[in-house]
Amino acid sequence: MIKKINIAQKFELFSDHWNPRIIAELNGQAVKLAKLKGEFDWHLHEHEDEMFIIFKGQLTMQLREGNIILNEGEVIIIPKGTEHRPVSVEEVLVLLFEPITALNTGNIMNERTRPRLEWI
Repeated sequence: MIKKINIAQKFELFSDHWNPRIIAELNGQAVKLAKLKGEFDWHLHEHEDEMFIIFKGQLTMQLREGNIILNEGEVIIIPKGTEHRPVSVEEVLVLLFEPITALNTGNIMNERTRPRLEWI
């Protein structure tokens, strides 16, 4: 069944940070929503590119060669194998596109790793 998804309403369904939720899947890619605040861990994805779309707020994507500031409506693609760390002072709402098999912490496992994501 084809149905529309209201992204703003989906963001209202959760309040925690660094815990992505899946809202759709297409061609082996998961469409994920996440709320970010503070610093995440440095990590990389060995086999997957990641696409971040800033829905609300401002995100700094730290890369080893420098930082990239992203504002609402902007997009960044992190190529596989690229070490990165998302950082935000205030809460940021992001849409993520990545293979359904991608772990949120990439090549590291810690208390922030979410091996099974909730569908909302």
